[in-house]
Amino acid sequence: MPRYYFDLRDEDELALDEEGLELSGLRAAQAEAAKSLVDMARDAACSSTPVSGRHLMAIEVRDASGPVMQVKFTFEVETLKH
Repeated sequence: MPRYYFDLRDEDELALDEEGLELSGLRAAQAEAAKSLVDMARDAACSSTPVSGRHLMAIEVRDASGPVMQVKFTFEVETLKH
């Protein structure tokens, strides 16, 4: 089974995955990336630090030969005046 690495991008910060996971293929890697991205988005939206404006997060998936996909999520917080 191939090993996939899931690098976490939060705006300009990149955290490299040094361990990776052995998965059956790209479909399984996409599902894993999507689940991780949902967790990142939930943590960012519920953090004690207010987020304003546009926020980009992504999981950059690679295998031994290099990048294979990027799963992105962008959310925007707009404060409305009353």
